[in-house]
This record gives sequence, C-alpha cells and structure tokens, in this order.
Amino acid sequence: MHFTFRTFALAAICLSPGLGCALAADAMVIWPSDWEVEALPQSQSSPDQPSVQIRQRAVKNDDNGDPAMVVELTQTRLQPGHEVNVQGVLLEMRKAVQVNFVHGGFQSVCTKMKDSTLSEVPAMETTCTITQNGAHVMTQTLVAAASKEMAWSLSYAGSALGYAANKDEVLRIRDSLHLNVTP
Repeated sequence: MHFTFRTFALAAICLSPGLGCALAADAMVIWPSDWEVEALPQSQSSPDQPSVQIRQRAVKNDDNGDPAMVVELTQTRLQPGHEVNVQGVLLEMRKAVQVNFVHGGFQSVCTKMKDSTLSEVPAMETTCTITQNGAHVMTQTLVAAASKEMAWSLSYAGSALGYAANKDEVLRIRDSLHLNVTP
C-alpha cells in the first residue's frame, strides 16, 4: 500500500498532543545526514499551557522520495511545582492517536504501556499498530518522560515497511538523545 504525505501528516498531528519542546541547548538530537530535519513553530504559552521551547521533526524518505519514517521530539518547560503524571500524559497521547486515526478511516491497537527511558529520564512508552480494512499500514511508538523542570515526548511513525526498515536507526537516534536534566 502506498502511503501519502497526508497520512504521515495525520501521524505528525497525533505525535505530540499536550507537550511541546526546548531550546537546542536543552535537548540535543543527533540526526543522521539523510534525514530531513525541521524546527516546528512554537505555540504561545498561557497560564493553562506550559511554554514550548523546542519542537523538532525529522523525516526519512524512501527511495521514491516518499516519507518512510517520521520522528518528532518535543520539550516543554514546566511551571515551578508542577508534577507531570507521565502515565496519564501517555494515555492521553495514545487516546489522541487512536481518535485521530479513526477519524481518518483507520483502526489502531496499542500495546500495554510499559516503563522505559528517554535519555536518562524515566519514561513510559507504547506502540500502536494502525490498520485499514484489516491491512497493517503503519506503526507508531509514543514515549513520554518528565523531570521537575521539563517534560518530553518522542514519537516515531512509519509505514509498515518503513517502520520495520528504519526502527534500528530510530533506536540509535533515540539512544543518542541528550536531555539536559538538572538534579
């Protein structure tokens, strides 16, 4: 099945509900040279919404120039004293993914949330399999983490073939993340 950029745009919309990103000095991602990297616009902060500092998205295209994998990292500076329920955030992210894909005519099933890490920060993650008419068309992994000052989300999604072909490279990117966490 051929994936269009529209399908990946839907995945990107699902990537980071409720979380933003940080300044380049705060979060560092080492992107491979064959990935197209873009800094995304920052949303405005309000009393109800923490300030977004960085939001990055990178796309790995297949041999035809079509997106095979999309990775997005966000970081949000938290208000003093605010504690993040990481499991609750991941649950909301997963719910948003499932609802948005249903509206696009897709079905999704996600794994049970499990403990993980993002850089050295304790995290939670889940992986969703997206189908259309019973055929596996896409896979998306969602990761959420938080410290006392920052919250992060990392999401990576790809066509069924693109995810399988690029998963190891994405895991290397994920392992190379450096999140500036103050003690």
